[in-house]
Amino acid sequence: MEKIGFVGVGRMGANMARRLKEQGFPIAAVYDVKPEAAQALAQELGAAAAAELKQVTQLSDVIITVVTDDKAMKSIYIGGLLQRSRGKLFINCATLSPAVHVWAEQKAEKTGAQSLEACMASSITQAREGTLYLMCGGKEEAYQRARPILEKLSASMRYIGPAGKAAQVKALVNMVMNINTAGLAEGLGLGAALGLDLPMLREVFSQTGANSRVLQTDGEDMQNREHSCFFSAAHAAKDSGIALRLAREQGLNLPLAAAAKKQFDKMTAEGLGELDKSGVAELTFKGRHLHQ
Repeated sequence: MEKIGFVGVGRMGANMARRLKEQGFPIAAVYDVKPEAAQALAQELGAAAAAELKQVTQLSDVIITVVTDDKAMKSIYIGGLLQRSRGKLFINCATLSPAVHVWAEQKAEKTGAQSLEACMASSITQAREGTLYLMCGGKEEAYQRARPILEKLSASMRYIGPAGKAAQVKALVNMVMNINTAGLAEGLGLGAALGLDLPMLREVFSQTGANSRVLQTDGEDMQNREHSCFFSAAHAAKDSGIALRLAREQGLNLPLAAAAKKQFDKMTAEGLGELDKSGVAELTFKGRHLHQ
């Protein structure tokens, strides 16, 4: 089995590492911008807590990156991760702009390494259980090399095409999810203002055209103001922004996507960006502290 390193061991990365360790893969090294997070996970999994990015690459055959955004991705690739990386495989799991995934592949290939984007359309629980839904983009040979690892992390995965294409699909997935989330918050918020019984309303939604996956995952949480973070409002804003940039490049106007992004931007501006996306209901229910 190939030795695996992780760069970025927050909620998602740490649980992916735990899952692979349980499945028998040697976790060689972990790195995070928060050294204490890397040290704690390294101790738990019997891995090295790398002080520098180049150490992760040195100790590993396959390096899985789970970073926050385009800037973070560029900083790790420029900051030493690609040193002496010939023959290594980089699997990049963050939701990034498609252009950055293309850039990452080009940078990796210049050093003799391989790169694959493995975009995740699932959350923390699925990462821990190995039931992620993965959309992969890059060279076919990189995908085939990554498959034995990715199969242990996912319930389902799909090869989309060349670098950047999986990231385009992921941006659209999250854009539509964010619209659904903001729309559900408005429906439940208005229902509450009308004095309707919300469990009844959610049940009716579930049997009609108002149904959605977001209703299953977030509807009760919106009602109960339970916003423990599985997918943050700040990430929702970022990902809708990626989709809107793609739309601008195509000369398309997407007013619903823009309106949803404004709601998540407002949460972030109010200091609530680390709440779950279900927290958008705080903007729509009467009497809640952000409602205006």
